[in-house]
Amino acid sequence: MSQLQERITQFRKMAGDDPENELGHFRLGQLLLEDKQLDEAVKSFRRTLELSPQFSKVYQLLGNCLLQMNQKDEAIKVLQEGHKVAEEHGDNMPRDEMAKMLNAIGAPVPITIKPPTEAPGTAPSGFKCHRPGCWAGSLARELPKPPINDEIGERIKENICADCWQDWLKNYSIKVINELRLDLSREDHQKLYDQYMKEFFGFE
Repeated sequence: MSQLQERITQFRKMAGDDPENELGHFRLGQLLLEDKQLDEAVKSFRRTLELSPQFSKVYQLLGNCLLQMNQKDEAIKVLQEGHKVAEEHGDNMPRDEMAKMLNAIGAPVPITIKPPTEAPGTAPSGFKCHRPGCWAGSLARELPKPPINDEIGERIKENICADCWQDWLKNYSIKVINELRLDLSREDHQKLYDQYMKEFFGFE
């Protein structure tokens, strides 16, 4: 079994064991897309959007799948919706990529006006979280210090908000350890754990 197939198997298990885990469905979709299993990738991306409809990167990848499957009309619909979501959440990279894809197939790019994301009486924090699918928007809170004493910890502090770090630490990291039966005292298991963490934060 190839390394790609092993990864697909791992994420199939994660998505199957926890159907509400959007990270599992998202990564499974990415790997299936890489393996050209387009029908299955579409299913994974659609499930991700059911769980996390603000996850703008997923619209880009789903649109890509649909274009490869010659489902142009559905791809346009997905990309236009994703462009609006990305604009509303300040996700510039997937927004721009979806605009390029729409332009390439001769479809109109939505013109959107970004609404205020902060609640009345609150002010934007000024910190931008770069995790795909972050809910915090302009209210993202910066971590006071690197959560890990290494290069990755510095990268997390610079790019990831406190809420997303807590989501990883208290929710997804536990799922990864339990579902993959990781022993973090082992170097190979620690590397696998770090890989999942990077994927969760969008570093990979």
